[in-house]
Amino acid sequence: MATKKKTTGVTSTEFPTDIKPMLATLVDKPVDDEGWMYEVKWDGYRAIGYMHNGTVDIKSRNNKSFNEKFYPVFDALKQWGIDAIVDGEIVVVNEKGVPDFGDLQNWRSEADGQLAFYLFDLLWLDGQNLMDLPLIERRKQLQQVAPSIPGIKVSENFEATGTEFFELADKLGLEGIMAKKADSRYVPDLRSKEWLKIKTEKHQELIIGGYTKNEGTPKKFSALLLGLFENGAFHHVTPVGTGFNVKMQVEILEKLKPLETPDCPFIHVPEFNKPSRFRPNPPKAEVTWVKPELVCEISYREMTKDGSIRHPSFKGLREDKSAKDVVRERPVPVTDVLHEENTLVQKKVIASPGKKERKSLLNPNEETQVKNVGGHDMKFTNLSKVYWPKDNVTKRDMLNYYYQVAPFIMPYLKDRPQTLNRFPHGIEGETFYQKDVKGKAPDWIETFPYHSYADGRDKEFLVCTDEASLLYVASLGCIEINPWSSRRQAPDNPDWCIIDLDPDKNTFEQVIEAACVTKNILDAMGITAFPKTSGSTGLHIYIPFGAKYDYEDSKEFGRMVAKLIHKELPGFTSIERKTKDRGGKMYIDFLQNRPQATVAGPYSLRPKPGAPVSMPLHWDEVKKGLQIRDFTIFNAMDRLKEVGDIFKGVLGKGVDLDKVLKKADKEFGVKMDNRK
Repeated sequence: MATKKKTTGVTSTEFPTDIKPMLATLVDKPVDDEGWMYEVKWDGYRAIGYMHNGTVDIKSRNNKSFNEKFYPVFDALKQWGIDAIVDGEIVVVNEKGVPDFGDLQNWRSEADGQLAFYLFDLLWLDGQNLMDLPLIERRKQLQQVAPSIPGIKVSENFEATGTEFFELADKLGLEGIMAKKADSRYVPDLRSKEWLKIKTEKHQELIIGGYTKNEGTPKKFSALLLGLFENGAFHHVTPVGTGFNVKMQVEILEKLKPLETPDCPFIHVPEFNKPSRFRPNPPKAEVTWVKPELVCEISYREMTKDGSIRHPSFKGLREDKSAKDVVRERPVPVTDVLHEENTLVQKKVIASPGKKERKSLLNPNEETQVKNVGGHDMKFTNLSKVYWPKDNVTKRDMLNYYYQVAPFIMPYLKDRPQTLNRFPHGIEGETFYQKDVKGKAPDWIETFPYHSYADGRDKEFLVCTDEASLLYVASLGCIEINPWSSRRQAPDNPDWCIIDLDPDKNTFEQVIEAACVTKNILDAMGITAFPKTSGSTGLHIYIPFGAKYDYEDSKEFGRMVAKLIHKELPGFTSIERKTKDRGGKMYIDFLQNRPQATVAGPYSLRPKPGAPVSMPLHWDEVKKGLQIRDFTIFNAMDRLKEVGDIFKGVLGKGVDLDKVLKKADKEFGVKMDNRK
């Protein structure tokens, strides 16, 4: 939190709301004079963050709001709880901590990359205007008030010569470095020679004036025609035909569509069909002109003396900038600004963002979103539909949960046919089961054939194979995920045997007691079993089988264990199949071990109030005080980050049934029915 101590040499002012950022001058060489401070030139969107009386506003350099577009940064600044104005750059960093502007441009949610707001200046604090302070003093105050909040970082200064720091930045693949006078004041809307930028790769912002499409090309367009305004006229600078993918081309055309015009906007019509030395017979191209409003950024190898650009490549759209602000950036000789000297690099230039944390696949604003998952463009719709009304949990929340939990749940779903239990209108709406997806699922969804004797037709189960298929199932309104116990590679051989403790008029303490009795029985047989909440009213206990035995063996072994549990707890348990014959007692269900029978898988959500999760447990958690509602969509991921996947032993090599049955006979005097 910010200190309320007044700073000498500054004035108290009202809270400003429209500060245009101070800009740097592009130079051609690094700076080595004394009195300069060096930092990374972040390849992102320049942003001013306004925080006042609990409200937050993030604005681009052309006063465009970033509040919704970059909602994690907005949320992080709200957590800060400070009255201040900060200047910085919003970037997406890769696993090495290096900014990627292409990823930033395509960013829609945390699934698209890790956002960071790198702060490099503090302009206003607790009623005081700091812009007249020297940069070095503003930086000290910024360091003092900087929070420890993910996504908010201070752009470090480095004690180094400009030359050494520039060489290091080049090796690390950074866009360039910034050199700033330590005693420089902050002058809004000024391109200052006290702030310098030196780029490792040459970049230029340009305005789109049209696009071409070559005859016979399968591409959406062949090249963008780019230019800029000079002396009041719009001049063509270069075409750019590389650096695009199909998705980018589609998005660009969508943004250009409203700007189309029949008239060429350039002062001179570009020769887009002109032959060249290397293409004496270029393909015929048709051109579409657009009003020169949309800004993009290109990289290039060289700019000639006449302003022509060699080897341009598209980097991304710059919707944060206005066309009127685009200027031709020619590096000026650094000797025009300063002299040279040497120091040593003493700090690490950039920090890795650490292990990438899954947060959200779908952003909180758009009702329909298309995301590429596992190479498949998937359309998610009706995202604000409320699935758990009393808890205000939406379809978007459910899909984001399954995206987050995918690394944990997938080992228990992969290659397993599914029974789809669909809740298209949430837990209070109509629901239905779906087994057959033949001809109804996308081509990339894998299936498992079966024959329906009821209507004599060949049908297909959906098979969950990867994260994309999991999210497809969830997008159908499948709140809970119901996998087979066996995989398609060995469909008759389950990987586990399940003891399902299903209470009727019982207390949950009795369920816990039955689970503990089950553990004692299995311990006596030398079996390590794994418990989880059902997410509804009971508990599931999984016994690893390792796909070594068939469903008949699994069912009969489960029957034997169920009889032993019932023998220990006859007062409140039952193994009667028919509900009317149980007398309100807890059903010890072993028939879940038949072919095609399913229960909600580990980490699955359940269509019950509170949005509970079927959560694996340590055995020492199965005790008085445990509640089903302890594990919900709201806290499940926090638990998994802490304890990890404690259920993975279920997928081990499995029990040796012959040895287990010998112990069962010795300890309890029982044998398994139908065992050869």
